[in-house]
Amino acid sequence: MNAMSTSAPRRRGTAPPRHAGPAPGPGGAPAGPRRRRSAQPYVLLVPALLILGLVVGYPLIRLGVISTQGFGLRTLITGRTTSVGAANYTTILHDGQLVPILVRTVLFAATLVAGTVLIGLGAALMMVAVGGRLRSAMMLALLGAWAMPTVASTLVWQWLFQPTYGVVNWLLTQLRVFGDYRQHDFLAHPISGFVVVWLLVVWVSVPFVALTLYAGLTQIPGDYYEAAALDGAGYWRRVRTVTLPFLRPVLTLVTVMSVIWDFNVFNQIWILTKGGPDGGTTTIAIWSFTKAFASQSYGQGAAIAVFSVVLLAVLAGWSVRRLVLSGEEA
Repeated sequence: MNAMSTSAPRRRGTAPPRHAGPAPGPGGAPAGPRRRRSAQPYVLLVPALLILGLVVGYPLIRLGVISTQGFGLRTLITGRTTSVGAANYTTILHDGQLVPILVRTVLFAATLVAGTVLIGLGAALMMVAVGGRLRSAMMLALLGAWAMPTVASTLVWQWLFQPTYGVVNWLLTQLRVFGDYRQHDFLAHPISGFVVVWLLVVWVSVPFVALTLYAGLTQIPGDYYEAAALDGAGYWRRVRTVTLPFLRPVLTLVTVMSVIWDFNVFNQIWILTKGGPDGGTTTIAIWSFTKAFASQSYGQGAAIAVFSVVLLAVLAGWSVRRLVLSGEEA
């Protein structure tokens, strides 16, 4: 038998095998070569990146340069600088004030973030529950508090807690529960001074968190709440099982932003207490300012600022990574 007879017979009507071509694309059409990504989005980002580099990038670079120089009052007069390498960083790392100030800053920022997020979440849930007119009134009130400049709101707070004619002191005295508070100076004690600053910063920060979380709440489908209600879930259980999982990315975002803002609180503390009494309300931002302008050690002040920027960058990077990973898992 020849080779032709040993081959398997071919069925009639069948085509000979062909080489595999490109996989079919959507709708059965053959998929063509992968398109190159357009450069247009990156070109459109160039103006924003240039402005960001000028407004943020250059000052950061300049700050890093000053932190490695012996930059003092003499430098401001003569314009001559001397490089000291990492001496400024070594000085602040061995400074006995570093640990107490850093612990105080972290605790203060943590309480601010917790209060801001919890109160903002409560306000957002309330705006969802109330009617349209009351919701509009709440939004206007929140926007009014948010739109007030920081210095103006701090001066109002300073007047409210003024020892002689402050409204808060007068109200506490009229309650006849806490005694005579007409001459009590809240800002003369570290704990009460931090409480006053805490109330002010939370009052200013809650509007952004509340409005952002309210926007996130409006994107949750109502079917999930209906299904949870049919299963017998009460209000707080629906919040725990439906609202919070859906709001997790938004909550993470506002928490990260609140940490960055609250870690760097300066205006409110400086205007109200100037870091006193006896440094009891001094945070890392106040320490950097006083080290640079009160002690005329601009290099060390810049080193403290760079140190705080690195801490915040590490924390923000870790938080953003968790946010991205949670989004991918969802």
